[in-house]
Amino acid sequence: MSANDAGQSKESAPSFEEALAELEIIVQQLEEGQIPLAAGLARYEEGVKLLRRCYQLLEHAERRIEMLNRVDRDGHAQSEPFEDGATSLEEKAQSRSRRRSRSAESEQQSSEGDIDGPRRLF
Repeated sequence: MSANDAGQSKESAPSFEEALAELEIIVQQLEEGQIPLAAGLARYEEGVKLLRRCYQLLEHAERRIEMLNRVDRDGHAQSEPFEDGATSLEEKAQSRSRRRSRSAESEQQSSEGDIDGPRRLF
């Protein structure tokens, strides 16, 4: 894949808001039932792809928030680079579990001797 192909694929991938707006249009068209069956099936398939895109974008945003919502004893945000190298749901779950374990360990260490317990942003 060339750099130009990568740029074109990023441009063609809709943002969350664009995908959601198009998905709403498709749902409305299908609910009205005014389009022929073949066109309806094509729109349905397009809607499934858009829905999958929305879920991917939401999951990505959720992981970024997970990475940024840790706070140390002094109230400074603790973040780590977001690496999305996992390809399967199992790998993603294992990665998330490791991050949470590290976070719990660091909270326990920072709260030792702290009367009020660990400080959290949320």
